[in-house]
Amino acid sequence: MSVSRVLLAWSLATAITVTPLVGAGAAGAAPGRPAAPQQVSGTVTVSAASSLTDVFPVIAAAFMKKYPGTNVKFNFGGSPALVEQINAGAPVDVLATASEPTMWKAVNAGRVNAPFPFAKNSMAIAMPPGNPAGITGLSDLSRPGVLVAVCAVAVPCGAATRDVLKLNSVVVKPVTLELDVRDVLGRVMADEVDAGIVYVTDVKAAGGKVTSVTIPPASNATTTYPIATVIGAPNAEAARAFVMYVRFTTSVQGILRAYGFARPW
Repeated sequence: MSVSRVLLAWSLATAITVTPLVGAGAAGAAPGRPAAPQQVSGTVTVSAASSLTDVFPVIAAAFMKKYPGTNVKFNFGGSPALVEQINAGAPVDVLATASEPTMWKAVNAGRVNAPFPFAKNSMAIAMPPGNPAGITGLSDLSRPGVLVAVCAVAVPCGAATRDVLKLNSVVVKPVTLELDVRDVLGRVMADEVDAGIVYVTDVKAAGGKVTSVTIPPASNATTTYPIATVIGAPNAEAARAFVMYVRFTTSVQGILRAYGFARPW
């Protein structure tokens, strides 16, 4: 599937006039919304970005209540690594990444069906409790002696961090480059660094285990999360049901808001 087709699908996501996922569009579907299977069962294996670690199990519990007889299993990790696994033939049903460009790699490899955007995230600065380095903004991260952890630019959180720093003309020399945003958060919580740039949802999930500084919207960067069924999924119908549930269920969007995610449309 070409990148242009994926871009078209995402640009029309609110109207959902895109080519539906495999098997969608059955009679009786609400106008503009692909029909989800009425009855599914079995295990759904979902590979999801690590920043979804807290919210996806909550969504899965609601999904399994709606579809008795289903079981959702998760494989959380850095988005590029998840795509590599799927492109190598890992037996996965659903892929949810933390950025659109990362998902494109699976689309262009012919490994996933047309994705749907379902959430958006932005960046924040996390510090150990008490903020011993006195961080008050992005510019403080460039001070001599301040130890900063960020994600490697190859992963979505790293690309967003790069964009934030560039937008604010801040040069940071990180002491570590992580391949998973939760590893950055872990460094902060362990008091191994003075600060780390993570998603706003990670700060919310950490609660009192970190102190944080908000980055104003005009100075921030965002990333959109897409979700898709994997072509040749072991449980294709249940996979489609899960994707439709995440994208189109009002209560799911409410759960995502509660965990700090924003609407992608």
